[in-house]
Amino acid sequence: MSALGNPAVRLLAARSLRTHRKAWAAVFAAVVVTSALLGALALAIGSAGLGHARVERYAAAPVVVAGDQEISWTTDPWGSEPTTVSAGLTERVRIPSAAVDVLREVPGVRAAVPDDTFVVREPGTGKTGAAAAGGGAAYTGRSWEAAALAPYKLLDGREPRKAGEVVAGTGSGTGTGAGVRVGDTVAGRTVVGVADGPAAALYVTAQEARRLAGHPGAVDAVGILGEPGIPVDTLHARVRAALDDAGLKDTSVGQPLRALTGDGRGGAEHLAAPPARTELLQVLAAVSGTVLLIAVLVLSSLVAQALGQRGPERDLLLAVGATPRQVRAAAGREVTRVAGVAAVLGALAAVPTFLAAWSLLRARTGVVPEGLVLPTPPWLLASVLVVAAVVVGLARLVVLFSTRRAGRAGKGAARRVSGLVLLVLGAAAAVTATAQGGEAAGAAAGAATVTLVSGCALLGPWIARGAMRILDGPLRRLGGAPGRLTAAGATAHSRRLGAALVPVVLVTAFALVQLTAGSTMGRAAETQARSATTADLAVSGTTAERVRKLPGVTAATDVLRSTVVLARTEAGTPRLDRLPVLGVDADGLKGTLDPGVVAGDLAGLAARGTVAVGADMADSLEARPGSTVALRLGDGTEKRLRVVAVYERSLALGEFLLPKAELAPHMTDPYPARVLAATKNGATASGDPAVVPERVTTAGAELNGIVSAAVVTAIGALTVLSVLSTLALIGAGRRGELALLRQVGASVGQVRRMLGLEAGFLTVTGLLLGLVVAALPLTAFAWALTGGLPYLPPAQAALIAGTVVVTVAAGVFLPVSGRRLRR
Repeated sequence: MSALGNPAVRLLAARSLRTHRKAWAAVFAAVVVTSALLGALALAIGSAGLGHARVERYAAAPVVVAGDQEISWTTDPWGSEPTTVSAGLTERVRIPSAAVDVLREVPGVRAAVPDDTFVVREPGTGKTGAAAAGGGAAYTGRSWEAAALAPYKLLDGREPRKAGEVVAGTGSGTGTGAGVRVGDTVAGRTVVGVADGPAAALYVTAQEARRLAGHPGAVDAVGILGEPGIPVDTLHARVRAALDDAGLKDTSVGQPLRALTGDGRGGAEHLAAPPARTELLQVLAAVSGTVLLIAVLVLSSLVAQALGQRGPERDLLLAVGATPRQVRAAAGREVTRVAGVAAVLGALAAVPTFLAAWSLLRARTGVVPEGLVLPTPPWLLASVLVVAAVVVGLARLVVLFSTRRAGRAGKGAARRVSGLVLLVLGAAAAVTATAQGGEAAGAAAGAATVTLVSGCALLGPWIARGAMRILDGPLRRLGGAPGRLTAAGATAHSRRLGAALVPVVLVTAFALVQLTAGSTMGRAAETQARSATTADLAVSGTTAERVRKLPGVTAATDVLRSTVVLARTEAGTPRLDRLPVLGVDADGLKGTLDPGVVAGDLAGLAARGTVAVGADMADSLEARPGSTVALRLGDGTEKRLRVVAVYERSLALGEFLLPKAELAPHMTDPYPARVLAATKNGATASGDPAVVPERVTTAGAELNGIVSAAVVTAIGALTVLSVLSTLALIGAGRRGELALLRQVGASVGQVRRMLGLEAGFLTVTGLLLGLVVAALPLTAFAWALTGGLPYLPPAQAALIAGTVVVTVAAGVFLPVSGRRLRR
């Protein structure tokens, strides 16, 4: 008969569970929170994995032909098998106009409609001062024939027939285009019709659309309308075959054109949605790995502590005839019951937690990129049950290791060696971070933190014993009888004290790393942005050419915002990094933007085919003035650019500065994000806006920041709970010890002071050890990215210390009330 089916095992598990139900309460709470957190993350990853761009403008077109908005790079690093990596493009990849004629000849195609989107802006306001150069409202422009792809139908008036006529969209009655009527003038054009399209949309003639789009010989996309009764799959196959036979390539990268159906059509509308979805998945995957590691540490500590407190009980069972296998089986059955119920409850709590968080995320305007759909089908909710099973499996695995020596005493040599190895690996990872940059440095620092904390967890008893040797003398001399009791108890129960230290170190180190890394980066970037922005005026909705005509303006530069893709290998692994960049006028940089040049001259940016590179990136690429850097611009076009300068303020301005003339032709909308200007008197005119420091941000940075902050908060709550649970579990297991102290003459006050000294020891040692664990990777991270030391606002440092103090005090004193002590 197997151990699990043995009646003796079932009896032992049932009786032990009832006897130790208070001790298991701590494990139960930790499993509930862990299962809820991991379940919510699993739902978020599933929703992001199913995410797609919303189909709006092409809803009536079963097939859409467009360029490939993803670039790939294949290489064979270090002589291994070829590896392919991909990255999304944020600027429009256009297709040749010749594709329209090819598609119109495909059997079953009723119409092949070319589509271009462009921005139509109101003329200047005519005011004086900086506002004189500013433009009015901006509208999305398209040809009227492309409105049939939605379809958007006329509600009033007629279609446009000449250049000065437009049809305006009304949307739902709100927005820039709301309330427009036939006969109104919008963007200098007469409204001849009103359609049920989106607000802030203007439709012009096909000829005017080609002129305003500004890229003759190319179109954004082609919408295919099929003959009635033609299945989508059939139409798609015919379109695909026609494109392959014609051998048409896009105008940027030279890749074959794509024929999109279903949700894939949305990617041709909302260019920022697919890259943002990919970045969101990467963030969720990274934090899920961190949560899983922390969950393993927390559950391992709690379950091991719960079982370790029952050593005498286990020895008694072995003495009366129980086999080690029966003891392990009974413990496993006991843990499975506790963790099983807790994991299911946590899984159920994960569903409303995820739905509430996702609803709040969608409700925040501008956080989720326009057009990104994050669906949550009902079948996805079942994934929380898989997570619950994984959590139960983790708890059961801990039992296997915690009871593997039932009946045999061990010296813990393997544990000590493993802990030392982890400390060495953590230190090596921290050193590695100093040689990395950007995300790689952050990842190395995070890995170093988790590895160091894991090493401390294994070495907890020896660390506690070493700390107590240092404090033994002061406690005995200055603490009186409670101090001597504390020192004696810590020496006798170093394993218990080490188990109590681990969660305190974990919460301290984790909080320090997460808060300090963000503060360090934010402070350095803000400082660089203030130093780099020397302009007196900042104006949006206009161009530098118009601003230069204002009285008193001595220099002005357009600031264009786009992205580039950099292909490189890191530790033998190929990667494509999509980086934000600025396009500027070299002639207008003096007095407006100071990147902090350390080599070369920014005047070289006046010529096309040039680039300025941030100092850290230049070191990574071994680039210097006169060398060449290969970049793929926002639409995927590959350029080999000559380096003309190296600058130091890359945290604020990005890793690359390009000439406006180089960047603009490869942007969907090459209009300046804003104009920076210098004036004669060095001050802004009355009523002009204050200059906000120039600073680049990665696409989707706000979305990823909010998700990271939410998950970090949840992980912080889990680590705090682990401190409370561990200390409560330890307190429940030592009630007999405290009762014995009372019986041999210790007063209630002496026991309380002893507990207070223990709490102080745990707090001080945990904070110091957590600080040491966090300091190494944080220093490496800060030095790699900013060249300085890490920074944490005093208020946040006080919050971490206060949280640890309160949590430890509650964990030590709550399980042992004064009433129980007196009794």
